[in-house]
Amino acid sequence: MTQLETEIYNRTALLVGDEGMARLQAVRVIIFGVGGVGSWCAEGLLRSGITHLTLVDADNVCISNVNRQLMATPATVGRGKVEVMRERLLEINPDACVETVQMLYSKETASQFDLDGYDYVLDCIDSLSDKAALILHASASKAVFFSSMGAALKMDPTKVRVAEFFDVRGCPLGAMLRKKLRREGTLPARKFLCVYDEEVLPNKGQGEKVDESMSFGKVRTNGTLVYITAIFGFTLSGLVVRDCLGGE
Repeated sequence: MTQLETEIYNRTALLVGDEGMARLQAVRVIIFGVGGVGSWCAEGLLRSGITHLTLVDADNVCISNVNRQLMATPATVGRGKVEVMRERLLEINPDACVETVQMLYSKETASQFDLDGYDYVLDCIDSLSDKAALILHASASKAVFFSSMGAALKMDPTKVRVAEFFDVRGCPLGAMLRKKLRREGTLPARKFLCVYDEEVLPNKGQGEKVDESMSFGKVRTNGTLVYITAIFGFTLSGLVVRDCLGGE
């Protein structure tokens, strides 16, 4: 660690020890999707001492992101999410190594990502088809894989849970993913943990939109609250830290 990092992570080192800090500093993590869940996950990782991060997202910040995405403010609207997020992370730790890829992850672009070069792969993707493609790709890689299920239509922070993908219950996104994978005759190469929440509330507001461009089903724009997406993101970062430290 640099002298600055020694000072930044002093409280972390008190808890995990020098060996634990060395483990955290050594791992490489790639996050797919830096929106409501992924942005908080990235910050949770960096502030915990994981300083080699790759951020992947094709989108630009829009005004509707401001209610829940860490780097989204009226001043950052129109800018690439990954670049704004990188700036945020480097403000926290200027010595961190934060790489960005402003690209959509999909079945067609999957070959451009060498997931075996990472210790951890984190799925924070919204798109059903792209999420399914990443699940198949990442579960077949050497990296440890964690995934976020749907964080919309939820208000109770005490209901956020962690379970193996096929044990996730009450989550429409998880159910749709399993249905899609089984229908196509493709299953994950190995088990992996997911962050999820069984609560599904109705939208009460007006102006809901349906995205007809999804390759499997229709996706409706749903209401979302920042403390739920942040808990999802921080839980993912916690799974990485605990796994890196041997489950301590």
